[in-house]
Amino acid sequence: MTQQGVRWTADQVLALAPDDASRTAGSRLGSAGSWSGTGSLREEAVWGLCKGSGATPYRTVVDLADPSGPAYRCSCPSRKFPCKHALGLLLLWSGGEPVPRAEPPEWAGQWLTERRERLGRKTETGEKGEKGEQTEGSAADAAGGAADPEAARRRAERRAERIGAGATELEQRLADLLRSGLASAEQSGYGLWDETAARMVDAQAPGLAARVRELGAIPGSGPGWPARLLEECALLHLLDRGWLRRAELPDGLAATVRSRVGLTGTADGPPVRDNWLVLAQYDTADAKLTTRRIWLYGTGSGRTALLLSYGPVGRAPELALPVGLALDAELSAYPDAGRQRAALVERHAPPEPTPVRPPGVTTVEAAARYGDALRDDPWLESVPVALDAVVPTPDGDSWQLADADGGAALPLTSSAASRPGLWRLVALSGGAPVKVFGECGHRGFTPLTAWPTGAGEAVPLC
Repeated sequence: MTQQGVRWTADQVLALAPDDASRTAGSRLGSAGSWSGTGSLREEAVWGLCKGSGATPYRTVVDLADPSGPAYRCSCPSRKFPCKHALGLLLLWSGGEPVPRAEPPEWAGQWLTERRERLGRKTETGEKGEKGEQTEGSAADAAGGAADPEAARRRAERRAERIGAGATELEQRLADLLRSGLASAEQSGYGLWDETAARMVDAQAPGLAARVRELGAIPGSGPGWPARLLEECALLHLLDRGWLRRAELPDGLAATVRSRVGLTGTADGPPVRDNWLVLAQYDTADAKLTTRRIWLYGTGSGRTALLLSYGPVGRAPELALPVGLALDAELSAYPDAGRQRAALVERHAPPEPTPVRPPGVTTVEAAARYGDALRDDPWLESVPVALDAVVPTPDGDSWQLADADGGAALPLTSSAASRPGLWRLVALSGGAPVKVFGECGHRGFTPLTAWPTGAGEAVPLC
């Protein structure tokens, strides 16, 4: 086998897929029978020709040397990023198939050379790279200089007034609901909630709008729905009152309230450079947006950070990091009480394998950690946590993660219990303890990544 630098695992490659369909299609192309003219340039690039439905094979090349992550080029018409051919080529390369070292052909070499020249020029001038993730506020600068501070202040004041008017209206609607009784919510249907959410969008409070839509899904959703509706109404009332009296709140809590109503500030925390272990990556989607969440653990600082990136509906965000690898990078935190969300400031090297795993806790400690976090952010759905030495076990019609010493257990969320990742976790454990990273909240625990006892690669579960 030709040495080609660090090889990724199949799971790490498939974590780059924009959706399940691409993951499945890319897996089918991960064998040598689909490819010809393959080659690699040390650990910097890999290329090949993939047989398609037409007479001309697709030309596919992946740049592996960019510290910001792999970049892809393919002659196929797909609009997905990366396409199934790029995924198949990476699977071929990572799986130990004979991809010989060679000088790239002209079509691959030209793209690699031109791309690196562009990156070099942008690095010298301080511009963003090709994949340039823009932080909030950068668009105005890119359009021609910093925005007028006085104009920005006036815009912020006008928006705050609109949000205040929306929060006041929402308080009245919640009061009307409680006066008429919770049973009326089931009779009214979803139309009332949808109209209320639209009013919050008009008030430029997308966070309030999202919570109103969630309320609309609760009535008639199963046994105990009135209690769940009352709980969520109370949290929404608390958020409304927090916004209307935000001047009286401590700075950290006031920042959290602004974030929860939909006012995301800029990442103003001091940059922290570390080797960040990629703990998990998964996407959620609504009617307009795909949101990608990437959890990182600083192997030196011990901090856990969350990167958020977005893409239009039907297309995955461009930011993708292989689960289980470590990234030498600088992060800057956003201003909220927990300060877990961060922005990726600069990457200093491509992701590399690491033997480090996140420190784990017991199931009791995980539940206590979530309880402590609620004091700073009462609207927090869950906290990131790694469970040390737990065993997945059936719990009636659902599943739970039990401490190996028999101390206690955490139930899995209903969504986690229905995912294919659950069976990967059960197979990985085989009745033995495993380390599991995931999100622990009031609905239970959602496993995202697992590590076998002893040596072994991270196994994504989502």
